[in-house]
Amino acid sequence: MLDAEVRELMQPFVLSDYQVQEVYSRFCLEVARGLKRSTHPQANVKCFPTYVQDLPTGDEMGKYLALDLGGTNFRVLLVSLKGHHDATVDSQIYAVPKDLMVGSGVQLFDHIAGCLAKFVEKHDMKTAYLPLGFTFSFPCVQLGLKEGILVRWTKGFDCAGVEGEDVGRMLHEAIQRRGDADIAVVAILNDTTGTLMSCAHRNADCRVGVIVGTGCNACYVEDVENVDLLRADFKKSKRSVIVNAEWGAFGEGGQLDFVRTEYDREVDEKSINRAEQLFEKMTAGMYLGNLVRLVLLRALERKLIFKQSSRRPEFAGVLQRNEEVFETRYISEIEDDSFPEFASTRKIVRNLFGLEKASVEDCQTLRYICECVAKRAATLVAIGVSGLVNRTSNRRVIVGMDGSVYRYHPKFDAYMRQTLQKLVKADKEWDIMLSEDGSGRGAALVAAVASKSK
Repeated sequence: MLDAEVRELMQPFVLSDYQVQEVYSRFCLEVARGLKRSTHPQANVKCFPTYVQDLPTGDEMGKYLALDLGGTNFRVLLVSLKGHHDATVDSQIYAVPKDLMVGSGVQLFDHIAGCLAKFVEKHDMKTAYLPLGFTFSFPCVQLGLKEGILVRWTKGFDCAGVEGEDVGRMLHEAIQRRGDADIAVVAILNDTTGTLMSCAHRNADCRVGVIVGTGCNACYVEDVENVDLLRADFKKSKRSVIVNAEWGAFGEGGQLDFVRTEYDREVDEKSINRAEQLFEKMTAGMYLGNLVRLVLLRALERKLIFKQSSRRPEFAGVLQRNEEVFETRYISEIEDDSFPEFASTRKIVRNLFGLEKASVEDCQTLRYICECVAKRAATLVAIGVSGLVNRTSNRRVIVGMDGSVYRYHPKFDAYMRQTLQKLVKADKEWDIMLSEDGSGRGAALVAAVASKSK
């Protein structure tokens, strides 16, 4: 049985129906402010137009490159589209060395261009013309399909000379400097747009794309007349456009203060982007493990866990020394564990603290802590998704989802559905689908659709 004191410790993470409804109202208001030119500068949810206006039909053909940069490594993919909703993908993962994440932008893009050239050579395509879709998963203002100005670095990147610059141009210039491959950057997109496109390739009703991985963000299909920031010449021929919500920044105007905990405040204080991306810091894989770590420290201090052990101060020391010691993937492994064996949980405790056999009670306490942190994240993501689903003009809406947290957490989907059922309008039919490689195949589809509309 769970200790009443443990429930009390976790109470701040449990959102009441009133709080859920209130966060939902505030989120919807922010989206409306982001879309409107007059309130956009003050809005936290920026709702940038992506200039992607055509969804795939499934009959796209040809070979396309995709480059996916959004975290500590990046992928290069060769996608062969064969019509009939069919595609084959060859890909390779390359590391972004830690020093390059905080070096100069030119060095970063030269490294990427070098890896692209190696990849193209390996596939015997050095002489072929290859259109490239560039998935760049950081906040960008798009000025067109292949012009994207970086607003700010997130997720541990801080390369000099890139903020305020066109990343499409920087990649193009790095490819030109080498001059050893015929690669054309035809589209810049966010991983959420890639997710939406790759799901729409398989299900024409997909209108929302969401990533819950290292970071957390979403995009959705909006009617052009509601998107003030879209250039006028793009409003004439097409009825809709994909909007990149950039919802990670929601809460920067204080909208989430009434649900943020002391642990959220501490995660933010110690991050490299203080007071920014507050919604992301409550929902994304980069931060969830750290939240559990901080709660565990408090539980140890109050003797709510590992009560039988005299080594509690030593365990606290392990947690204090390293912010990344409790990895987010442990949350998924612990919630997936079986009672009363708790094999995975005990192994994690053994690896972290050298404690040979954690008691069943300790395992249950640890699982409850993980559950509260993950369930709150899923609830918040679902609040945002509900707001976007309710904005779309379609009666039937599929939500395309991707990201390591959504993909590998055993209950994230179920937690989300509980909240979606409460908030999505009754006249809408909705479902969630798992994306198949949005940032790769999705980027190639944007490149294909872009090449088609030329």
